[in-house]
Amino acid sequence: MENTEYTTSSAARSNNKMEQLLAELSHYRRQSERLQKVNALHQRLAGILDLSTMIETYSIWLAEHVSHELIGYHNQNQQRMHMFCSSHGPERRLVIDIADKVLQVTDNHSLETGKAENIFSYQWNFESKDEQTRLLLLKKDCPFDDSDITLINESMFVLAEPLRRAIAYEEVFEQARKDILTGLPNRFVFEERIDSIIEQARRHDHPLTLAALDLDHFKEVNDIMGHLMGDEVLKKVAATMQKEIRLTDLLVRMGGDEFLLVLPDTDMKSACKLNERLCRAVDELNVQSGNTKLGISIGLVQWQPEMTKNQWLEQADDILYQAKKNGRARVAVN
Repeated sequence: MENTEYTTSSAARSNNKMEQLLAELSHYRRQSERLQKVNALHQRLAGILDLSTMIETYSIWLAEHVSHELIGYHNQNQQRMHMFCSSHGPERRLVIDIADKVLQVTDNHSLETGKAENIFSYQWNFESKDEQTRLLLLKKDCPFDDSDITLINESMFVLAEPLRRAIAYEEVFEQARKDILTGLPNRFVFEERIDSIIEQARRHDHPLTLAALDLDHFKEVNDIMGHLMGDEVLKKVAATMQKEIRLTDLLVRMGGDEFLLVLPDTDMKSACKLNERLCRAVDELNVQSGNTKLGISIGLVQWQPEMTKNQWLEQADDILYQAKKNGRARVAVN
């Protein structure tokens, strides 16, 4: 009887050790798999300096392992925001609106989760002495589970250094990319970014709209009030328009009193609403020069796949001319 009990006890201990060994092997296997995934991310990010490309690359890598609708990036000091969204239609607009609101909140803490409109979020803050950068992931219908978050956390440590490198790279070239008078991006930035913006719209079949903007009666401001006052008016107009647009939009001073506004993920209806607000905002500055009042005329064109970049720009310029011809201080569309 004693021998039987000893044999049973020995077998139980052996089974427990086997179960423990199998559990440890399973743990190390999962750990090894995560390490392989993270190493693959490290290889993909090597050599990338452009922030928007880096965010897109990270999202494409993560989609292989963790389902998500959007990854957003916001650098608070530089007021830079990039988003990469895989949703379409009304859902896409909802996801982008949620991300825009969450990323602009300034009192969030690291590693936060949340929920809005059945969209679940997970955030990670990169903080240093001189900057605060936030990454946001959004997922619909169900929250990120523990294994998702473990992989995301490990990948964030890989992503942190390339992000800092990209930010430093942008800071080095910031002055060459900025209009000295208004502080807006300049023509160089437009030429640098427009091809990739078009390519993203083409690849993902997302709407993209261009606005050509030109101030009305600005010559009278310079002639009557002087060029120094003209410079102040330009700065005020630029600041006013910048407040009305999203951080993901690209507003560029092309020269003189001419501007271009690139609106990713924006169809003609939404673009009209935004640019009508710009017209009102400039009108409300109430800049008078003699018998004329400063305004802004805008020509809108939604990009189509058959258009070349030059055709798109020329069409926007032609429609801007129609806005001028038809009474100024208005939005004209194709």
